[in-house]
Amino acid sequence: MKWQQALTDYSNYLRIERGLSENTLKNYALDIRKLYLWLEETNRTASPLSIVEEDIQEFLYHVGKTMNPRSQSRIISGLRGFFSFLIFEGYRTTNPLELIESPKTGRKLPDTLSVDEIDQLIGAIDLGSPQGERNRAILETLYACGLRVSELINLKISDLFFEEGFVKVTGKGDKQRFVPIGANTIKYINLYRNEIRVHQQPKPKAVDTLFLNRRGNGLTRAMIFTIIKNLAVTAGIQKNISPHTFRHSFATHLLENGANLRAIQQMLGHESITTTEIYTHIETSHLTKVMEKFHPRK
Repeated sequence: MKWQQALTDYSNYLRIERGLSENTLKNYALDIRKLYLWLEETNRTASPLSIVEEDIQEFLYHVGKTMNPRSQSRIISGLRGFFSFLIFEGYRTTNPLELIESPKTGRKLPDTLSVDEIDQLIGAIDLGSPQGERNRAILETLYACGLRVSELINLKISDLFFEEGFVKVTGKGDKQRFVPIGANTIKYINLYRNEIRVHQQPKPKAVDTLFLNRRGNGLTRAMIFTIIKNLAVTAGIQKNISPHTFRHSFATHLLENGANLRAIQQMLGHESITTTEIYTHIETSHLTKVMEKFHPRK
């Protein structure tokens, strides 16, 4: 079995059996390609069925020179899953990563923005520009609904249930959930739709897409990153922020104001409550206030 065939089979398995998103599939495929391209560069003839632990160790040492521990851990996990699939399909009997440990990464607390900083970012938007109303609606939606950037750019007009106060979100693995949306955000989305988008001619594939670029196509992830980075510079915010920062801030602010962790988990679309706990770090001062307010021996 050649590497490309093994990768194709694995990708089909992840897509059909596991229901993983295209973005996740691309990341898995990229890591596997790195391995077999390194094998080619070093004149090694190991196939997916013959590669051994020593080959993997040398490859990890090679890529580890330019990767942080978190990235190394991700690539080890991805390769371990790939070879587990080959075992499951009967192509191999052993996993060459079975005894390879992932580096310790620690628990990385996500960056967040304060409410004032979010207001500063939104206030930095030039509403006189053609894309101003759209960009304000984008930031308001990211923060109000806690969306992933992929969920935002794929949001459809048909997903908006404003009378009921919800939006339908398609998350990882095409799993759908309904997320509450506030009146303020509804107002800004409607302003964009009625004042800006109504004058655009969407491309055939983007007729139902909510947020459009100037050419009538849907926005890309990179465009959302660029919008936010530019606004951070304009607003004078020094933090290293991204679209995901709004998601972290959404969860953290809800928790700090007393929201139930299970409810936040549902809104974020997390399968595991452990993932939600990582996203929703809180300051020690807030923990102290919770203890003082709720503990019977305060």
